[in-house]
Amino acid sequence: MKFIHIADMHFDTPFTTLNAKGNFGKIRRLDQREIFKKIIEYIKQNKIEYFFISGDFYEHTSIRKSTIEYINNLFKTIPETKIFITPGNHDPYIKNSMYSNFYWSENVKIFTSKIEMVETKEADIYGVGFDNFYCENLNVENIEIKNKNKINILITHGALNASDKLQLQYNPISKSKLKQIGFDYVALGHIHKPDYNTEINQNIVYPGSTISMGFDEIGEHGFIVGNIENKQLQIAFIPVDNKGFAELELDVTNINDIDELIEKINNLSLKENYLYKLILIGKRKFEIEVLNLYRIITKENIIKIKDKTELNYNLEKMANDYTLKGIFIKEILNEMNDKNYTKEQLEKILEIALTALDK
Repeated sequence: MKFIHIADMHFDTPFTTLNAKGNFGKIRRLDQREIFKKIIEYIKQNKIEYFFISGDFYEHTSIRKSTIEYINNLFKTIPETKIFITPGNHDPYIKNSMYSNFYWSENVKIFTSKIEMVETKEADIYGVGFDNFYCENLNVENIEIKNKNKINILITHGALNASDKLQLQYNPISKSKLKQIGFDYVALGHIHKPDYNTEINQNIVYPGSTISMGFDEIGEHGFIVGNIENKQLQIAFIPVDNKGFAELELDVTNINDIDELIEKINNLSLKENYLYKLILIGKRKFEIEVLNLYRIITKENIIKIKDKTELNYNLEKMANDYTLKGIFIKEILNEMNDKNYTKEQLEKILEIALTALDK
């Protein structure tokens, strides 16, 4: 049996960071549609029999009916493919969800929070999904396989081997207990980083988010294609997102003023299909106002700038100078010790004053 496994598409996510600069959020939502269409075309061309979608398929709070209609119309173009969806924490199966209030194509099966098993000619498909935005236990670890002679698949959304308090709210599952049950393949969702080749004969798989959702998801994104014959599993990861997010550091230590910094940024060599977070590092000799940089730089695909630079002054030494500058620095250092202001506030005051005094 041949299958495709995706998760965490997050259709119609707001992309708040991207929307802060231009139409990048809207463009990324269009990318979601195009990439999903590519997956459907792959299914058609390769005659894939099963399509597993392991939760967070869309954003419940922002999904549009038109987007669901777009998705469903694509599902109708692959009528021979059996589609299984398990709702996750961003798209739970609740009363006003698109899962319960939309008439889906006949080849689509949407699981609820009750564990179900669907028998097909090739395999028994087990599935269970979220019925709320948080779910501490979907009882996955207590599933008993009905017929171990058949191929057995589990589709669900959850946190494997969760330990921190946050992830324990999202259907925590013990990997060792899951292995003991004996599924031939476990199609998971929730973790946005792919995990499909970290151990030999791995059959408990996160495909990762289908497209990169932001700067915390650097790397390849796509889907899993698999085949099970005579209980033997073969899987591969297919990258499908031709755009990406990247971080780039720029050291300002040897840059003398803001004009030179802007020139350096505008001359950076950047990939056309990437969106960048620029991280400024090193010792600065001038004031840096990030908001002003956004307005002035010409590199439109730099959509986030983080200033991690430090003042390039020996304050203790300068405070001993019997000059106006030295007296001022000494007063600022005293304020730092008295803690009437935060360190960040005083550093900004100091920076502005020193820049003015140096003119």
